[in-house]
Amino acid sequence: MTASAPIHRSFLFGPVLALLAMMVLVLVAAVFLGVADIPPGDVAAVLTGHGSDQARSIILDIRLPRIVTGILAGIHFAVAGLLLQTITRNPLADPSIMGISQGATLTVTVFLVFAVYIHDPGSNTLAELPLAWLPAIGTLGGMAAGGLIYALAFRLDLGPLRITLCGIAIGAVLHAGAIGLIAGWGSARIEILLEWLSGSLYARSWTHALFLVPFTIAGLAALPVLRRSIDLLRFDSTAARSFGLSYRTQFSIVLLLSCGLAASAVGAVGPIIFVGLVVPHLARFLAGRHFALVLPLTIALGAFIVTLGDLLGRLLGQAEEIPIGVITALFGVPVLIALLRKIP
Repeated sequence: MTASAPIHRSFLFGPVLALLAMMVLVLVAAVFLGVADIPPGDVAAVLTGHGSDQARSIILDIRLPRIVTGILAGIHFAVAGLLLQTITRNPLADPSIMGISQGATLTVTVFLVFAVYIHDPGSNTLAELPLAWLPAIGTLGGMAAGGLIYALAFRLDLGPLRITLCGIAIGAVLHAGAIGLIAGWGSARIEILLEWLSGSLYARSWTHALFLVPFTIAGLAALPVLRRSIDLLRFDSTAARSFGLSYRTQFSIVLLLSCGLAASAVGAVGPIIFVGLVVPHLARFLAGRHFALVLPLTIALGAFIVTLGDLLGRLLGQAEEIPIGVITALFGVPVLIALLRKIP
């Protein structure tokens, strides 16, 4: 027994250490590489408080804020997906399946299509749009969609599977509404709408990162407090209540937390698909029987995958960068299929 323990630990922590090393490499590459060709020495000079004004502007005002925003959004999507899969006991649950992303999409679409007339009735230019409101608008829409699903679920006494189906149905209606608005009234603003819908970190600033920070802090701080409840919500309501859990209350709190994380991320960067779906499965695969590692791995993998996807989109697309939502879709499908084949 004692002789096998170090071997077992090496198998456990080897992938974790490899993941941490890859995260550091990707983070460094994301800072040093981009469309603008800046010599590594100039990048290092900027990071130490020196460097030219042009290099400082590119690194400090463009690359770093989009990296930080991507890391925070990746954590949000991944943790929200893990929580939704846990409480619904559905391995395919994620913010887009549950209708949260579609709620944010509809409100952002309504805002972009009609807010210009509210903001300045005499102008039809995109420059007049208060685009800084987009993250908050998207968050409110995602939270409203989550609230609607919650209200229907408990009013109709739906089980976890039916809650998922309810989310799919509501999401389909909300998505159809958004597409209808784009087709009918969005022709003058189709470029910015499509960019947001594809999920993108393009032109994300420190404002977007600071918008996400309170949600990140509150969400991660709540997880240790809710750990026991989250563990028990993996079982059906009867089994959970037998352990003294107030099932409906705790289910509601965890659902609210997942909605807040997902909706804020969608509001800031758009609906980046497959992150919330694939990352929890990948974390469980790496953690094996060590369930305590699933959440830390989910957080790390969410940040890593979004940072890597954004870097690939920038390098492959060059000036016409590929939105990260496209990258995650291209790589997410085969990864998910491979993982599901290994899951009994």
